[in-house]
Amino acid sequence: MKKRHFGYFLVLLAVAASLLVAPARAAEEAPDALIRRLSTEVLDTIRTDKAIQAGDNARIVALVDTKIMPNVNFQRMTASAVGPAWRQASAEQKARLQQEFKTLLVRTYAGALTQVSDQSIVIKPMRAEPHDRDVIVRTEVKGRGDAIELDYRLEKTPGEGSGWKIYNLNVLGVWLVETYRSQFAQEINAKGLGGLIATLAERNKINANAK
Repeated sequence: MKKRHFGYFLVLLAVAASLLVAPARAAEEAPDALIRRLSTEVLDTIRTDKAIQAGDNARIVALVDTKIMPNVNFQRMTASAVGPAWRQASAEQKARLQQEFKTLLVRTYAGALTQVSDQSIVIKPMRAEPHDRDVIVRTEVKGRGDAIELDYRLEKTPGEGSGWKIYNLNVLGVWLVETYRSQFAQEINAKGLGGLIATLAERNKINANAK
């Protein structure tokens, strides 16, 4: 990734992640309509919320804890990032992996939230059939400089709490889950699932203590 894009890359991740903390709506809402509505609501919140602008990590973590699950299949995100080793993980290990992975993402995005100012989101026409249950919503983030593509992969979930849920993000041509899968695979191969959990916990501890 070019160095000049790195700061803007963090801003885009912040916008994407903050979509994950918006409240869920009716299951019949189309996936592109969902992303359009959440984009508008979240950008407005970022611009007006003084605590978020100040980089209040505790506030962001609390938002994710209360709002993320209705809108994201976070278990699928974590399982995909961990890869084949997920099937061998115990229930306790799976719970720890989900918690540590969520904390890692939230704290990564927290600092970038303060950089969001004049960005706007354009939703591209979606190519999907009415019966599709897995779709990609493509958007452009416009601000200073060239527009940057930001894509969301969503799935239609059945049963209670059904609706479209986000399970992967593509920023600047890089899918988030695949990026972490490569990193996690190296850790698992070297130290096993327990080692991955310990590494994530240590990274989160360091991030939490960082000024």
